[in-house]
Amino acid sequence: MAISQGDTLPQATLVHIGNAGPEEVSLAEKTKGRKVVIFAVPGAFTPTCHSAHMPSFIRTKNQFTEKGVDEIICISVNDPFVLKSWGEATGATAAGITVLGDPQSAFTTAIGMNFDAPPVGLMARSKRYAMLVEDGTVTLLQEEENPGVCEVSGGEGMLASIT
Repeated sequence: MAISQGDTLPQATLVHIGNAGPEEVSLAEKTKGRKVVIFAVPGAFTPTCHSAHMPSFIRTKNQFTEKGVDEIICISVNDPFVLKSWGEATGATAAGITVLGDPQSAFTTAIGMNFDAPPVGLMARSKRYAMLVEDGTVTLLQEEENPGVCEVSGGEGMLASIT
């Protein structure tokens, strides 16, 4: 069953590249007592993710800050090395967007947002969605019906829905 508004995020350990190499990141610690936007993409460097989804949050980062959002986190089912390169290539890292990997799709599967698309080589990937999480609880969830579309889950779509 997919996660929904009002649910608490499950315990999850994601990864990123720190100063000493790969590091584990507790999603519970990232969201505890904070207002965080989490958005997920099917894959780093894939067309819609690279040219539309990530850029939408880079463009709107300051507007989220004005609405009291403490951090924007992008999650992708990729290894942390790919995501470090992708964050740098898109400008997300410089913009202050946190890019975290879910390489085994554990978190993505736990919240029911996983999908497979064998014809294009995407297995155990994440559906495209964005959520507002306040102190570990999902207060807004916007999922795209098609992973190739970035409308309700993009930066502008989320901003329009946050009151």
